[in-house]
Amino acid sequence: MSTSESLRAVVAVPLSEEHCRLIERLEPRLELVRDATLVRPMRGPADWSGDPAHERTPAQQRAFDDLVDSADALFGIPDVDPAALARTVAANPRLRWVMTTAAGGGGQVKAAGLAPESLDRIVFTTSAGVHGGPLAEFAVFGVLAGAKDLPRLAQQQADRRWTDRWEMRQVDEMTVLVVGLGGIGAECARRFHALGAQVWGTTRSGAPVEGVDRLIPLDELVSAVAEVDAIVVTLPGTDQTHHLIGAEVLSAVKPGVILASVGRGTVIDEAVLLDALDDGRVAFAALDVFETEPLPTDSPLWRHPRVLVSPHTAALNRKEEERIARRFAENATRLLDGEPLRAVVDTVEFY
Repeated sequence: MSTSESLRAVVAVPLSEEHCRLIERLEPRLELVRDATLVRPMRGPADWSGDPAHERTPAQQRAFDDLVDSADALFGIPDVDPAALARTVAANPRLRWVMTTAAGGGGQVKAAGLAPESLDRIVFTTSAGVHGGPLAEFAVFGVLAGAKDLPRLAQQQADRRWTDRWEMRQVDEMTVLVVGLGGIGAECARRFHALGAQVWGTTRSGAPVEGVDRLIPLDELVSAVAEVDAIVVTLPGTDQTHHLIGAEVLSAVKPGVILASVGRGTVIDEAVLLDALDDGRVAFAALDVFETEPLPTDSPLWRHPRVLVSPHTAALNRKEEERIARRFAENATRLLDGEPLRAVVDTVEFY
C-alpha cells in the first residue's frame, strides 16, 4: 500500500539534472538532494567516480560530507570509494538504503569493511540487470567472432591475402552454455535462443528461465562443458566463484570451445585459460573483464592471436545513466511502499 512517507535521498555521484528530474517525476515522495558543484565531473557516459584529477577544497569536502551524512538513502557510493562509504555509515545513523551504480557493487560494499550491525541496518542494492542487454550483445558478438574466425579474417585482410575458402561454424548448430542465469545470463540466453542455438544454463535454484533448453546444476558443470560449443560466463566475483573456470573445467571442455566472459574477471583462471588457448582446447576467447584491471601491459592476453581484449567497456551505453536512474526510482517506490527491493546485495557473499 502506498504511503505518504518521504525519503531524503542524496545524490553522491555525478548525475545530470535531467536524470535527477526523471527520478523526481517517477517517485514524487522522494526529496532528492544534489549539488553538482560538490561531485567530481564525469569524463564520459556513466563515469560515476568522476574525474580523479578534480579536487574539492577543504570547505567543499566538509559540505559534501555533511550532505551525504544527512541522507536516508544514497544514490551511489560517495565518490565510488569504499572508504567514503565506511565514513558516512559511521557518521549517519539515519542511513537506511544505498544503491551502488555498479552491477557488481557488492564488492565495493565488502571493501568498506562495515560492521555486522551496519549491514543489518542498511539495505544495499546494485544496478544488476540494468546492463544485461549490452553485455548479452557483447557475448553474442564474442561467440560469433569465434565461430567466424575473426582473427584469421583480420590477419588475412591486413596481409591482403586471398586464401582458399574455409568452413565457418553456425550459431544455430551450436550448444551454448551460459554460466550464471541472473539478469545478464537471462539476457544472453534469450539472444542465443533467438539465433537458433541450443541454450544450456547453470542454476542454483532450478527455476526455469526463458530461452534455456536445459538447466545444469552447478555441481555438474565439469561434465556439461564437455558437450557444448561455447561457454558464456556471466557470474559475479565472489569467494565461491573465484577461478570457477579453472583447471578442472578447462581440462574437460570440448576441444575448440569458444569462451566469452562478461561477468567478473576473477571467475576465470587466466593462467589456465592461456594454456587452454595454446593447446586448442579453447579456440577463441572474447574477454570484457579480467582478474586485474586495467589489464597489465605484460599480460600475454594482449598478444594472444585468439583472444579479443575489451577494456571492461561492453556495458557502457548512453542509456545506462537513465536506466540506473529509473532503477533507483523504482526501488525508492518499493522501499516507501514496504515492498522488497530489487538487486539486494547478499551481505554474506557480497554479490
